[in-house]
Amino acid sequence: MGVGNSLRGDDGIGCYIAKNFRDKNWISLNCGTVPENFTSIIRRNKPEKLVIVDASDMGLKQGEFRIVSEEKIENVSISTHQMPLSFLINYLSNSAGKILFIGVQPKTIKDSEEITDELKKIADKIMSVLREERFNEIKKL
Repeated sequence: MGVGNSLRGDDGIGCYIAKNFRDKNWISLNCGTVPENFTSIIRRNKPEKLVIVDASDMGLKQGEFRIVSEEKIENVSISTHQMPLSFLINYLSNSAGKILFIGVQPKTIKDSEEITDELKKIADKIMSVLREERFNEIKKL
């Protein structure tokens, strides 16, 4: 699930990843600012792993990304979506084997339909990690 506002620059990194990520073993959902509208797809498919990617202000260098625990999500969320992500994760907890939230530190959040070039490179790295399921390489916040 790629989450974020694709009209606010780097806040759209989750959407960018969802639009560009293709792998036969994954369903990629560009959820924008309303991830709750996609819960029926998750509940129907019952994935082994559910990965949610969103821009998050974690006080890190631009482009750094981390696995964020459910308890810390509200502290780092940029909050451009309708429902708090912690509520979404709790709601979907019985529909997926494991839920991972990957937060990405944005460079800039401004009116723009493009994420920065730096974050596009980070998005490629995240997509590679997902494709190869190298989740243990992602640091935890």
